[in-house]
Amino acid sequence: MLRLIVLLSAVCLAVAFKNPHYAAGRTTMVHLFEWKWNDIADECERFLGPRGFGGIQVSPPNENLVIRSRNRPWWERYQPMSYILTTRSGNAAQFASMVRRCNDVGVRIYVDAIINHMTGTWNENVGTGGSTANFGNWHYPAVPYGRNDFNWPQCEIRPEDYGNNAERVRNCELSGLKDLNQGLEHVRNMLVNYMNALIEMGVAGFRIDAAKHMWPRDLQVIYSRLRNLNTAHGFPNNARPYIYQEVIDLGGEIISRNEYTPLAAVTEFRFGLELSRCFMGQNQLRWLNTFGPHWGLLASGDALTFIDNHDNQRGHGAGGNILTFKRARQYKGAIAFMLAHPYGKPQLMSSFNFQDTEAGPPQDASGNIISPSINSDGSCGNGWICEHRWRQIFSMVAWRNTAGTGAIVNWWDNGSNQIAFCRGSNAFVAFNNDNWNMNQNLQTCLPAGRYCDVISGTKVNNNCTGKTVNVGSNGRADIVIGSDDYDMILAIHRGPESRI
Repeated sequence: MLRLIVLLSAVCLAVAFKNPHYAAGRTTMVHLFEWKWNDIADECERFLGPRGFGGIQVSPPNENLVIRSRNRPWWERYQPMSYILTTRSGNAAQFASMVRRCNDVGVRIYVDAIINHMTGTWNENVGTGGSTANFGNWHYPAVPYGRNDFNWPQCEIRPEDYGNNAERVRNCELSGLKDLNQGLEHVRNMLVNYMNALIEMGVAGFRIDAAKHMWPRDLQVIYSRLRNLNTAHGFPNNARPYIYQEVIDLGGEIISRNEYTPLAAVTEFRFGLELSRCFMGQNQLRWLNTFGPHWGLLASGDALTFIDNHDNQRGHGAGGNILTFKRARQYKGAIAFMLAHPYGKPQLMSSFNFQDTEAGPPQDASGNIISPSINSDGSCGNGWICEHRWRQIFSMVAWRNTAGTGAIVNWWDNGSNQIAFCRGSNAFVAFNNDNWNMNQNLQTCLPAGRYCDVISGTKVNNNCTGKTVNVGSNGRADIVIGSDDYDMILAIHRGPESRI
């Protein structure tokens, strides 16, 4: 009986960490990579809140090493010096203000938590908050950590370790980053205190960077000591933080993502890889009628899904043949399918432009991050891509919100790369990734009436700036997507953005 109670408690704990606690009717988060806190707060109020976005993953808020010798690369944010809340994105007061302002408009904040390691060894030795360290003695006085808080004997992960040596993957250094021992009480306390301070500020959860480089038993202890979410920020009583763990597992490694799903959600890297293959023409869209666990993906409730993230769009991690903003037509098709399909909890990427894969965000001569400018058409300037502001993407966020929990019904395909389906009786979407036109009379599952395709345009004064779809009394409509149309997608739904 005792074993049963312990098992049920563990199951309940894991389920508790898999709820993002979005505001009602919201379903999607976006990673505003390297944005400043004040800019994020502004974006919550002017765009993300009104457009129905559910949350934001923010860059690590804790102090990191300043690496001027490499022109402030993006990855310096992943070299912690302390848990002081001072970075190029802002200070603690600005962070707290951002969280409050975003929560007030229904947009949750999720922190990228770097708890596996501290910095590597560099000639430079000053953090964004002014802290210094003694790299040779593994001494970080601003935490404080000393030599005994790290895994010993010192070793560095070798490529072959990923295939056959879980102990080295978890106890040795990743790319020379000094590897913390999460089995030690002092380390656990420092990490828990840092994360609990963020929860008190009103964050809704955490991305756990490099989770597969830490022992699941240690992470379980750390998660169990986290506070409930702060009810003063609109969260329900006894709500646990949403945790999604970075575990890159494409098969063939000694460490499996399945070791981490009993703890919390996991980033499903196979998801973006498979959809990228389909929308790049390496696999046919018709096969997506079974998309989900049948494709070797995690159970839906365990998965944080995405097409690209800050790592794989640069060829790191599970990189390679991943669609990004640089192949916009196919990318928008893959994103639209991710948002149309009920599997997993989707995360969008919002990028800055880069040619050098190490380049940091747009910055001035002093290394200060330059804010995104907002152009008259709603797009971003100053070197920021802002995919979340592309009409084809934010319109599908609203589409997904309207679709709600509706199941996929009335799947149609042409035996190739033209597909369509409904989500319950609330939303309909079609794709044409063939090199010939799509012109079909299909069941939309929607009430009779006129609808604006939210991909090709918007609804203005009860007229469509893009395609208009006329749904008959039987729910059917003529669906036309040319092979040379600007977008390969057509989407309509019951919401006010689409129905006339």
